Amino acid sequence: MYTEKVMDHFKNPRNVGEIENASGVGTVGNAKCGDIMQIFLDIDENEIIRDVKFKTFGCGAAVATSSMATEMIKGKSVNEALKITNAAVVEALEGLPPQKIHCSVLAEEAVKAAIEDYMKKKAEAGAKGATD
Repeated sequence: MYTEKVMDHFKNPRNVGEIENASGVGTVGNAKCGDIMQIFLDIDENEIIRDVKFKTFGCGAAVATSSMATEMIKGKSVNEALKITNAAVVEALEGLPPQKIHCSVLAEEAVKAAIEDYMKKKAEAGAKGATD
């Protein structure tokens, strides 16, 4: 049912955890299946994702897609990370059963939500700096 790669990322997930004072945090969920993903980003002054961690409550495919998505964006620029698609996550995992594709969509959405949070914080900091 699952590829070896999916099973590897489920049994040995990469980048699990939380980043204190993260540059951006994205939380998404799917009410239908109950999966919840949270992605934490540490972004440097050149907008490179220095570190990324995730916490996922869900099935094996949800854990595997979270793990793979974090591996795919670590070391990339914010702009490169924004281009991640659920199809790319599925391809990197060498496939998912059709009923588990929604997990890869959540992984894409969590990455984008974390970057949106980063952009919002950056804009607020810039606005605050302009008034100081």
